[in-house]
Amino acid sequence: MKKSARSTPSATIDEYIARFSPAVRKKLNDIRGAVKKTAPGAEEAMRYGIPTFRLGGRNLVHFAAFKNHIGFYPTSSGIRAFKKELAGYKCSKGAAQFPINDPLPLSVIRAIVKFRVAEELARAGGSPQRGASVTKTKGKPATCSRGHKFLKTVGHTVCPQCWPGHYRKK
Repeated sequence: MKKSARSTPSATIDEYIARFSPAVRKKLNDIRGAVKKTAPGAEEAMRYGIPTFRLGGRNLVHFAAFKNHIGFYPTSSGIRAFKKELAGYKCSKGAAQFPINDPLPLSVIRAIVKFRVAEELARAGGSPQRGASVTKTKGKPATCSRGHKFLKTVGHTVCPQCWPGHYRKK
């Protein structure tokens, strides 16, 4: 690693990735490519000093490199929904840590991103403005008959990928 990820903030994701050794750069670019391919409508940004993908003005996922691991931050719902798939990794409420010397679980990362895209699209119709009071969604991770993972809540009981537009306000 050339510099600490926290030493001086990078203006772009390219600048952020360029700070690291070639092996770490490859891993960061692999994550970046997987997210871009899975969420082509998401925009890249730097938030909290780390690479972020945003969809509809909201953070979708973040990722970062550290001395001993690659951090992947898909929010708490993404971690909850893929608890089984992430069982072999150190996880917290909203983050997963992939050891720096191990291969990245790109198929799991893509599945989590797909889940987060569906979650944000389902939420898009009723997204409050910044500063408005927000109630946290409480729900259970669920899997539909086609294998899509989604957050099942009182008002959202069907898969947003199988039933697109089901939650749009009329």
